[in-house]
Amino acid sequence: MAILVLLLAGSVVAVILWQRSNKERGLWASTQDLAVRRVTVIHPTSGEADNEIVLPGNLMAYTEAPIFSRTNGYLKSWSTDIGAKVKEGQVLGVIEAPDVDAQLRQASAALAQAQSNQEIADLDFARQQELLSKRVVSQQEFDQARTNMDAAKAAVRAAEANVENLKVQQGFQMLVAPFDGIVTRRNTDVGALISASNGGQELFRVARTDILRVYVYVPQAYADFVKEGARAYLSFDELPGRKFEGTVAHISGSLDPSTRTLETQIQVDNRSGELFPGAFSNVHLLLVRKPAPIIIPINLLIFRSEGSEVATVTDQSTVHLRKVSIGHDYGTTLEVIDGLSKDDRIVMNPPDSLAEGDTVQIQGESASQQPKRATGN
Repeated sequence: MAILVLLLAGSVVAVILWQRSNKERGLWASTQDLAVRRVTVIHPTSGEADNEIVLPGNLMAYTEAPIFSRTNGYLKSWSTDIGAKVKEGQVLGVIEAPDVDAQLRQASAALAQAQSNQEIADLDFARQQELLSKRVVSQQEFDQARTNMDAAKAAVRAAEANVENLKVQQGFQMLVAPFDGIVTRRNTDVGALISASNGGQELFRVARTDILRVYVYVPQAYADFVKEGARAYLSFDELPGRKFEGTVAHISGSLDPSTRTLETQIQVDNRSGELFPGAFSNVHLLLVRKPAPIIIPINLLIFRSEGSEVATVTDQSTVHLRKVSIGHDYGTTLEVIDGLSKDDRIVMNPPDSLAEGDTVQIQGESASQQPKRATGN
């Protein structure tokens, strides 16, 4: 009986100890489960390869030239006002310069006198040459006649050059259009004093507006995708729903170190005359991006001193923090230029306490997919 009592007591004690051990193991497993953070993950999506960015731009005439005077005088007349369409070489205005006209008449008279002197010198040289052959004059007299003839010819050439110079100055009295375009400014009137010294005053301005240039500054993140010949279009707040087609004509090929932008010139057909140089526009650049950009929700980002990061979950269910480069901000979503692939699992709404190497449990995965955990005794 004593042995049976001892065996029964031992069995009861063994059962109690076994139950206590099971409770401790369960508590340990429950504690471990609670210690592992549960997270929700998503995969990034692919954006469109054809991407449109909108940049501010100012319209400029294809060619624009201020017209100044090259001679002094008074404005005699003008024949074109602002808005007038002109052809290359068309007269815009006429300057009256009586002093230049008088100098030209004087130079013309001096030229005629020099030509007369040359004729006399030529005749004298011919006579001296004939007399020298008959040994009537000395060699010295003949050389003197030849020298006088050469000097007379040089005087004629100098007088001709002076006349030509004054004719050119007289031609400057005609203010002409350097190319086909429109007169955009007229800053003078009949009787106004015209001075060519110290740069003078801008009298007219002519602009070619059948083609317009638009300069935009593309951020560095998109610089590689801008190519000559790429499509673009302009939109204006005052013309809702209207689009004006354009083409990327020239690229600077160098980033501005102060702004990290690429200067790009877009040309727009304006033969209709609807657009005006100097206007502000929204420039829509159509970029083809290969490969297509990666798009993520904005609530995936972690902002720390190290920069923009996202928390990804590895195959071992541990956290790996990745630095990412952000492109365009669409408000609720962001464009990631570098640092992610489409197969990455990214933690949504990551807490600030999440650190590199933390073990996490992805919500919705089965127990076999969760990381192995140690069990206590």
